[in-house]
Amino acid sequence: MPSNAGTTRLVIVESPAKAKTISGYLGPGYVVEASFGHVRDLPRNAADVPAKYKGEPWARLGVDVDNGFHALYVVSADRKQQISKLVKLAKEVDEIFLATDEDREGEAIAWHLVETLKPKVPVKRMVFHEITKPAIQAAVANPREIDRDLVDAQEARRILDRLYGYEVSPVLWKKVMPKLSAGRVQSVATRIVVERERQRMAFRTAEYWDILATLAVAKPGEGPRTFNATLVALNGDRIATGKDFEPTTGRVRAGAGVVHLDESGARGLAARLADRPFTVTRVEEKPYRRRPYAPFITSTLQQEAARKLRFSSQQTMRTAQRLYENGYITYMRTDSVNLSETAITAARRQIVELYGERSVPPEPRRYTGKVKNAQEAHEAIRPAGDNFRTPGDVAKELSAEEFKLYELIWRRTIASQMTDAVGSSVSVRIRAVSSAQEEADFGATGKTITDPGFLRAYVESSDDENAEAEDAERRLPTLVKDQPLTADELAAQGHHTQPPSRYTEASLVKALEELGIGRPSTYASIMQTIQDRGYVVKRGQAMIPSFLAFAVIGLMERHYPRLIDYDFTASMENELDEIAGGDHAAVDFLTSFYFGSANGTGDQAIAHAGGLKKLVTENLSEIDARSVNSIPLFTDDEGREVVVRVGRYGPYLQRALPDEQQAPAPSGEGEEGGSQGDRAPIPEGLAPDELTPEKVHELFLGGGGERKLGDDPSTGEPILLKSGRFGPYVASGERKSSLLRSQSPDSLTLEQALQLLSLPRLVGVAPDGVEVFANNGRYGPYVKRGEEFRSLESEDKMFTVTLDEALALLAAPKTRGRRAAAPPLREMGADPLTEKPLVIKDGRFGPYVTDGEFNASLRRGQTPEELTLEQASEMLAEKRAKGPAPKKKAAKKAAPAKKTTAAKKTTAAKKTTAAKKTPAKKAAPKKATSTPKE
Repeated sequence: MPSNAGTTRLVIVESPAKAKTISGYLGPGYVVEASFGHVRDLPRNAADVPAKYKGEPWARLGVDVDNGFHALYVVSADRKQQISKLVKLAKEVDEIFLATDEDREGEAIAWHLVETLKPKVPVKRMVFHEITKPAIQAAVANPREIDRDLVDAQEARRILDRLYGYEVSPVLWKKVMPKLSAGRVQSVATRIVVERERQRMAFRTAEYWDILATLAVAKPGEGPRTFNATLVALNGDRIATGKDFEPTTGRVRAGAGVVHLDESGARGLAARLADRPFTVTRVEEKPYRRRPYAPFITSTLQQEAARKLRFSSQQTMRTAQRLYENGYITYMRTDSVNLSETAITAARRQIVELYGERSVPPEPRRYTGKVKNAQEAHEAIRPAGDNFRTPGDVAKELSAEEFKLYELIWRRTIASQMTDAVGSSVSVRIRAVSSAQEEADFGATGKTITDPGFLRAYVESSDDENAEAEDAERRLPTLVKDQPLTADELAAQGHHTQPPSRYTEASLVKALEELGIGRPSTYASIMQTIQDRGYVVKRGQAMIPSFLAFAVIGLMERHYPRLIDYDFTASMENELDEIAGGDHAAVDFLTSFYFGSANGTGDQAIAHAGGLKKLVTENLSEIDARSVNSIPLFTDDEGREVVVRVGRYGPYLQRALPDEQQAPAPSGEGEEGGSQGDRAPIPEGLAPDELTPEKVHELFLGGGGERKLGDDPSTGEPILLKSGRFGPYVASGERKSSLLRSQSPDSLTLEQALQLLSLPRLVGVAPDGVEVFANNGRYGPYVKRGEEFRSLESEDKMFTVTLDEALALLAAPKTRGRRAAAPPLREMGADPLTEKPLVIKDGRFGPYVTDGEFNASLRRGQTPEELTLEQASEMLAEKRAKGPAPKKKAAKKAAPAKKTTAAKKTTAAKKTTAAKKTPAKKAAPKKATSTPKE
């Protein structure tokens, strides 16, 4: 679009990529330049505060709380050179167009540019939802003024987050650990993850059984001859399923009125039903109809990209940003499901071209968003332009990552304007009377899709990987009431209740959205922040809270519950939306929150408490650091309370009798001082819910996390019994060896430890000069000569087998005994992360899941039948992150002990004694000098 003759216009956008795309759509007379994001912000630390403000009492906050919450803004050091360039350009043009993003952040950037550049020429705001030539030309032709309400809302949010972070974070420094941070939304997000882990820790598994019947029709007509049905009732009472058990006790819920079958009960009933006639008692058929999903908004895009593409929230938004700036999709930070008339027309036209006219409904579909205060004037995320480009059209122009995300957006948009998926669903009840006259009712359901409609283009994924896909069919034979059936097979099957799944980034974003917390522009940064701060770690897709997060959230819950209350945090978001709409004043909102003025619009619970300032200063002395850094686990069989302590050097276990737990720490030793009760370190990577009583007992091993069994007579090095994440082991110097299946850490002797450390044991040398070894391996004990292996009959035989016996074994032909490859217990399908096939096998230490390269043992309570693909992927991702196990160095033969004089022995003994009596001094912790983090 050409400018007026002789007129030069400066167009300022955020990024160079965006500038490059837009400049191609504007004619001569336009200069397009980037600001590189925000040009100024509140001071990050004391060094950023200008000299004239350093003496002000509010300088540390960067906000003059006593003067209308006036914010002190400083130009970022890395933006000064670009600002100088923009100032120079602003003096050379006749008009300035601010083309920053259309949301609050973009509006604030535009305002900051005006405040920083102080231009003498007219300034206009241009906005657009997509970077296409028609959209850019329309934006230039229809500019507007900067929306000060949007700017006020963004500024209020920025100041609110600064006040929260700078006032609450120092409390964490003093009571938990230096350099921690609190945030208005990050703390709430952390609380959600911690609460889920608490549920998992309190969970007690329950076992329940039912019967799976394979039933057959006598005269097959339409449909399959056989189908599966599950036992659902016995003598009129419903069979217990997972939902009928209390998660914290593992017992059937009171008043559930169900029959709880155990293994013997299920197998016995199956035997009594064998060869009995089965009869159809009820057939209900209903029409099936499923409407398409709404187009993507920011949160649903992040959720689906995580489920289908395994993208993190940050990865999704970075990729979407590139697609937007290069003109492939519309603006990616939106909470509106609206599509413009142009977009609807483009989608319907493309559906006809690709799927035929029958796939387009008579009237366009219009969607209403469920997000509170959604900006309905904006558009959903969709392909850009008046004519959508198919994934095939753009494949050669995009990276693999960009292509996957574009295709996802394109499919979702197209599907949103297609016809419903229709079909029929049928529910069947079948009865059999056992030989003991028990009435057993079985149920089966079927679904047939006669017209897939939108499912041709798109099927939404679920957070539950066991959930059936919506386009999946379950076909049943044509059945009628009173029809006789025969049972080809009756199999008793056991199940275990499962703890609630951990949050993924996708499900956590969904939870925040449902609570009304956060906004489209903040979800990705929230996910990243709680990981960067050390509150949450990812294992595969699962988000696991650290023990540090438990301590922080525990402190907040006890002393500042309102600050992490879900409704309160959501109400603040709503008030910021009201400020954006011009319905409330930002100063009144901030005054009420910070000072507790009941005249403001802020939360009255905070106002009545005297505001944030009073809340965090007056109650500080009431916070007991030892208490907030203690996470109770359980009371052991000896009446000792077991807790996790979060210390400055990391988390550790402690157990003591109740009166010992409450005793004050010895003078001068602080929160970690004293020797109150037994202590044991917690291995890195151990999740909180994995601290079961059995695991805790193993970690203590009689005290301190390790126990000295004695000294190696050949080397003089101590032999220690330790516990790692994968069980107990003995160690001496660089040598390590896991305990055998038959050995217990509580009764392990020095002699047994020496035997373990002697492995691999040199049995002797064969006549051909090749050494023969006995060792313990993945499949049990064996003897080896070169590349030849043979299994030993028992673990004890490793230490007693003679050379002749070993050679006889090695000379015998291989047998398909224990070393024969057993068939897998279960084939699980492709790993979502690596696409390698996953199988569950039975190993020496029980069942394990493997992708052929990495193995992970199933944890307590997990069964091969009920392990989900997500859980298996998570377990292997953790193994993969640790890398392959380092190859063991061949054990060096101990050199004969040299004779030493008595004097030398005495001197050595004195040195050893002195070393033991003089422990290394710990470096004194440095005084916290960090700037509060938001």
